[in-house]
Amino acid sequence: IVFGDWSSDVCSSDLTAAAYVAHKVNEVIAIYPITPSSAMGELADSYSAAGEANIWGTVPLVAEMQAEGGAAGAVHGALQAGALTTTFTASQGLLLMIPNMYKIAGELTATVFHVSARSLAAQSLSIFGDHSDVMATRATGFALLASNSVQEVHDFALIAQAATLESRVPFLHFFDGFRTSHEINKVEQLTFDDLQAMIDDALVRAHRERALNPDRPVMRGTAQNPDVYFQGRESSNPYYLKTPEIVQKVMDKFAGLTGRQYRLFDYVGAPDATRVIVMMGSGAEVAHDTVDYLTAKGEKVGLLKVHLYRPFSAEHFIKALPETVKVMAVLDRTKEPGSEGEPLYLDCVSVLAGANRAIKVIGGRYGLSSKEFTPAMVKGIFDELAKGSPKPRFTVGIHDDVTHLSLEHDPAFNIEPDDVVRAVFYGLGSDGTVGANKNSIKIIGEDTDNYAQGYFEYDSKKSGAVTVSHLRFGPRPIRQTCLIESANFVACHQAKLLENFDLLSDRKSTRLNSSHRIRYR
Repeated sequence: IVFGDWSSDVCSSDLTAAAYVAHKVNEVIAIYPITPSSAMGELADSYSAAGEANIWGTVPLVAEMQAEGGAAGAVHGALQAGALTTTFTASQGLLLMIPNMYKIAGELTATVFHVSARSLAAQSLSIFGDHSDVMATRATGFALLASNSVQEVHDFALIAQAATLESRVPFLHFFDGFRTSHEINKVEQLTFDDLQAMIDDALVRAHRERALNPDRPVMRGTAQNPDVYFQGRESSNPYYLKTPEIVQKVMDKFAGLTGRQYRLFDYVGAPDATRVIVMMGSGAEVAHDTVDYLTAKGEKVGLLKVHLYRPFSAEHFIKALPETVKVMAVLDRTKEPGSEGEPLYLDCVSVLAGANRAIKVIGGRYGLSSKEFTPAMVKGIFDELAKGSPKPRFTVGIHDDVTHLSLEHDPAFNIEPDDVVRAVFYGLGSDGTVGANKNSIKIIGEDTDNYAQGYFEYDSKKSGAVTVSHLRFGPRPIRQTCLIESANFVACHQAKLLENFDLLSDRKSTRLNSSHRIRYR
């Protein structure tokens, strides 16, 4: 992508969408690579190496440290010197930043961390995506802003920066690792004018004036005893109470500039829905498409997409819910062993109890370590909600024969329209298949009127392992953030794969007909 072209529509991955905005609205970027966030730091470094300036005309300083803890310390130090500073990380790398995050938030210092959310090592390590790392930072005092799609990542990177400068609450802007961080999709790109209009120079000057400076001495970073520590912790309350309104105000300003309106909680579905799913992250895009499909058939269902997860605004949550809701499923992409429920579920239960809303709430886990989440699973959840006594706790997407929490769903349920081309390419890591498909989907997205999406299924061993490229393009925005299950074009680029895989299996191509093709090279 040549971002200097400033075309209205470009194909982008989440990593590019986030890194580009972050580079343009910061002065210092401290980095340390960790999958799947590494490319964000690499992109920022390449922008600075090429002499690309930020919106103030200076080239940001990009510094690679020796570990994530060092990157977080560098961020903290640069912020205390008055520089606009950011970093990119994920998983154990984010956990290593937690001590500095407590300090940054405790000192009410504006910054944005961009996180491609990833599993944490538990019974084993996984490089794939879920919300385990982000949920481990809930107590740090950082605001948590969730992006569900590539377009949202591009937009929320800017919204988070504008909101942190006004609120002084630091932000953690996160999106699903691999499933969205490495997805290619068509986005409407922000211009330099958009970036400059959203960043208030008066707030930037105020940030600089709070820097440690011998000419304007302040006392900061002291030790405190029981006589004042408690009071000091409570003194930040007004900042957090104001943050939701500040974020919504920034979102409204953004809508005036771009036409894309966001809310802290975005509701889609029937206005008189009785069954609702609450969730955040890329799975919400699959649920959005499924809700549209089901409501078109007359079902009273809905979806509440969470954007600002912390501070959690009970007022905005209740306002977004239809009055008709009777039963709700809250989905978390993490597991908290020993807890009565996962984090988002517990928040929703607490808010509804405080608002005296008589809604039955059940909680479920999905998508750990990039486990697939499909329209069939969404329908399975709505079917469970329709029962007289739905499971209070459940999992979806796996077969749980140990604690029997898993929900049944019909894998044949398919909502993809016929006018969307769905192509699947089998290859091996480093054989050129993925690179060629990335070029193809970008050409389709940039040079035609089609919306386009590319996602690439890797084995964690990468080079030499099997890769499966999933390409979609069609006349409407593509929200299917899941693998293609019914392809109308299948290609195999390695003969030996025919011996190990059934390329016409149910998972890929049962719906092939005379107008569809299989290609073997």
